[in-house]
Amino acid sequence: MAHAYYSLLVHCVFSTKDRQRLITPEIQADLWPYMGGIARTIGTKALAIGGLDDHSHMLLSLPAAMPVAKAIPQIKAGSSLWLRSERSRRNFNWQEGYGAFSIGQSQVTATVNYVLRQEGHHRRFDFQAEFLTLLKKYEVDCDPRPSLGLIRSSRAF
Repeated sequence: MAHAYYSLLVHCVFSTKDRQRLITPEIQADLWPYMGGIARTIGTKALAIGGLDDHSHMLLSLPAAMPVAKAIPQIKAGSSLWLRSERSRRNFNWQEGYGAFSIGQSQVTATVNYVLRQEGHHRRFDFQAEFLTLLKKYEVDCDPRPSLGLIRSSRAF
């Protein structure tokens, strides 16, 4: 009998629409666990969730049958619906896109610490500078202009 073994770890990053500062510390205390619950419901595991008032970071462990392009939109949709209905954030939306960066098992501890220590990290960098740094670190080609900040292509061999 054939067996498949895998470890699919992804550091996901996305901001609020127009980078609005809508996620107060009080909301963060409920939102991050709520997003973890959505992750469990769809069959993924959130190893860490954190962020600030204008963005979120998640470290997800994905099952082989769950593509990133399916997991992140479900977590974003469920959490924005919850914020609009349960937390009276009627104008809340996540940005349309996201960043997703694969990591190895040896990077889990450092990535968890990074995700959970966003407040200290952002004393030095704003979200845009952080996101551009992640794109550069993972060698993802993009247009850095804010109005066009979409990923054009990724490195290919």
